[in-house]
Amino acid sequence: MGEVHEECITGPSNIMSQEAKPAVPSGDTNARRNLRPGFSLKRYSWWIQMIIYSVFVLCGQSVATLLGRLYYDKGGNSKWMSTLVQTVGFPVLVPFIFLASNEKQHSEETNRRKYSPILMVSLFIFLGVFLAADCMLYSIGLLYLPVSTYTLVCASQLGFNAFFSYFLNGQKLTAFIINSLVLLTISSVLLVFSPDDSSGSSATKGKYAIGFICTLAASAGYALMLSVTQLAFRKVLRNSSVRMVVKLIVYQSAIATVVILIGLFASGEWKTLTKEMENFKLGNLSYLMTLIWISITWQIFNVGAVGLIYKISSLFSNVISTLALPIVPVVAVFTFNDKMNGVKVISMVLAIWGFTSYLYQHYVDDLEIKAIAENASKVSDERNVNQVSAIPLVER
Repeated sequence: MGEVHEECITGPSNIMSQEAKPAVPSGDTNARRNLRPGFSLKRYSWWIQMIIYSVFVLCGQSVATLLGRLYYDKGGNSKWMSTLVQTVGFPVLVPFIFLASNEKQHSEETNRRKYSPILMVSLFIFLGVFLAADCMLYSIGLLYLPVSTYTLVCASQLGFNAFFSYFLNGQKLTAFIINSLVLLTISSVLLVFSPDDSSGSSATKGKYAIGFICTLAASAGYALMLSVTQLAFRKVLRNSSVRMVVKLIVYQSAIATVVILIGLFASGEWKTLTKEMENFKLGNLSYLMTLIWISITWQIFNVGAVGLIYKISSLFSNVISTLALPIVPVVAVFTFNDKMNGVKVISMVLAIWGFTSYLYQHYVDDLEIKAIAENASKVSDERNVNQVSAIPLVER
């Protein structure tokens, strides 16, 4: 992953370089060794955070997608409501703004002084409006496509993200990443030739095409939003903390919710919601619980996705999101009777292959960074030993 050298600011390898910076007496190799437990603690802490954020992404996205399909299959038909539940759950995160660590609070105050409130507000408004439009496209795609097809098309967002990251964040396109993009593109294109009217979605070929285009556009839009978010962390929200991560999610979700509510009332769909709840096949309570849990799981996903952007990069966040690829289609075969035909199987294999190719590139980059850090540490220790040896015996 090309941006590792630039973006993995808080990663284990960079922690090593940061840990080596504290003043250590020249030649005091014992003091330098004493820094290693702290490095190990930070290193494991970093990996624990990565695991937590990754689990949030995988579980949040998978459960939210399946519940979204359940909403449509059991009688829900409001595209605006399906869009609204993707953002309206942000209040559950508000307490975490106050519970989050106050570390780097001074840096946040410095950022607020350096950048005008107008710039910050403009950033949140842009991300919020963009999020609202993207959620609507996803809702239309999920309405007209089988959930397995929908999920496979969403895998194309990894390719879009690499493309946008190349221009916005200096992402280097290595052979493995290019291979990943080509495979993911072919994986999505194959699905154009595989409409499946026998699945949980009763869409016609025309609506299937609309759903495919909307899902593809939503994937491109989401990839662009991730790249812009990473750029914002680098240029606007520099030295920010976990608290700022939560704030960003809350603010953009709040703005997106307002935009979606305006659309809900302007379209008149709000008038049909009561009847929709009464006709829901699983009952009124299940209708409410389905919407509530969709809202909560999407916020869990958002925390994980933005957390990975903050800690590593937008492309890595997207890679973890793609890991859910084999989960949803397989579950959909048993829960929604989706047909897993040959074209879909080939598409899934290509998508997983593309994901593996990118993951291997990240592994290679990680090994390279560790080797550089170890060599730097050895050179530094050798210099210190030479300095100690050069001191006259009387001075020792």
